[in-house]
Amino acid sequence: MLYMVLNLFLEVIFGIMDRQKKSSYSGGYSTSIHYLSFMSLLYHCDDLLYNAEDTFLSDLAPHEITWDQHRSSAEDIAVLYNKDIEFEKLADRINGCSGYLKFGVNPEGGALVLKEVWFCRVRHCPVCQWRRSLRMRALMYKNIESVMNSYPSHRWIFLTLTVKNPHVTDLRSTLKEMNAGWQRLRQTKRFESVVDGFLKATELTRPRYKGQEMHAHPHFHVMLLVKSTYFKGTSYIKQSEWTEMWIKAMRLDYYPQVDVRAVKPNKKKTAEQNQAALHDAILETFKYSVKPADMLLYDDQGAWLHEVTRQTHRMRFYSDGGVLKGILKNEDEISNEEMISTTEEVVETDETRFGFSYLPSQRRYVYNPKFNVYPETA
Repeated sequence: MLYMVLNLFLEVIFGIMDRQKKSSYSGGYSTSIHYLSFMSLLYHCDDLLYNAEDTFLSDLAPHEITWDQHRSSAEDIAVLYNKDIEFEKLADRINGCSGYLKFGVNPEGGALVLKEVWFCRVRHCPVCQWRRSLRMRALMYKNIESVMNSYPSHRWIFLTLTVKNPHVTDLRSTLKEMNAGWQRLRQTKRFESVVDGFLKATELTRPRYKGQEMHAHPHFHVMLLVKSTYFKGTSYIKQSEWTEMWIKAMRLDYYPQVDVRAVKPNKKKTAEQNQAALHDAILETFKYSVKPADMLLYDDQGAWLHEVTRQTHRMRFYSDGGVLKGILKNEDEISNEEMISTTEEVVETDETRFGFSYLPSQRRYVYNPKFNVYPETA
């Protein structure tokens, strides 16, 4: 009997998935599952599903594999934090982060909708970084249309500013110098004459050069809203001039790498395609402040991560100004609820919740009926 029910479950779930069209969002199957079949099977086969082999979240909803990936990385980061007694509390918080997920099901499409999860809010937790970056991007997507409606003739410039790679123990002082240099740059007449607003994000990467294993590569990604006259005559600032302006603002005695690119609207492309180019710049600006892969790059017992954590404690990595002031939120201002629902779109579900818990031995989320909530107990 159990064998027959299991086969029925797999036939319904995976049969329906096979009939779904490829989703451009997820790069795989749509997460839509026949609502009545899904609900009925989960209601009546709890014990069977929990012990079956094919009860993983990413099997039911393929694009949710990102939860497996980020939670696995978080587990690795917690191991590194546990190497030093100074960071054991951070390790404990990360180990408890997103240990379970509770989803509702949308009655119309059958898609799983995240409704409950606890986040540790440790700055370098891969899960929390991921969810915060999604929320930052959502804030930009929400506001970008109103910005362009208010300034229809303005253009966007994507600017990257760097300095020499400091030793990780000098990171805090280097970031302070960079922030001071940025303030001097934006207060110059040349800058103020062409730029009406900015959005700035700080990113730290780890050099891949021999002898720089304990160095860092701090840099700014900046989206600049420039006047419509920027590309005309003397208003235009060449890449070489941006470099000279950054050298002067930072008071450097060397030439740093400075990259500047226009987010150009293309008359041959559709409005949607041009918007996608702008969204690409947003994705580049609001990504992870420190990639998990960099924290795990070398077998250093977590030494690089430990020092980065000390050096960046309570430092702000995002800022905005000019006519774009107030668009962004500081990292610690993003609520748990905003990290759960990373977009403004509200997807309706009933009060039933289906639970999935992280299974370390498999490094995946598995269906766990112990976390289920039904309407009569909600």
